[in-house]
Amino acid sequence: MQGKEEALMSLTMTIVMLISGWLAVATAMLWGVLRITRRHHRHPVQSAPVAKTGQPAAHPATAH
Repeated sequence: MQGKEEALMSLTMTIVMLISGWLAVATAMLWGVLRITRRHHRHPVQSAPVAKTGQPAAHPATAH
C-alpha cells in the first residue's frame, strides 16, 4: 500500500504545477510580443522615394 501512495501525485501538487506551467507559457508569450514590438519600434520601415517620370507607369492593354 505504501508504494501506491508514492506513485500518485497529490491534488495540491497538480494544481501548483498547472498554475506554474500556465505562468511559464504566459511569460514566454509576453516576452515574445515585447521583443517583436521593440524590434519594430527601433527600426521603422521607410519607403524608397519613387522617381517621377513623364511616362505613365502602366502600358495600355491591347486587344487581339
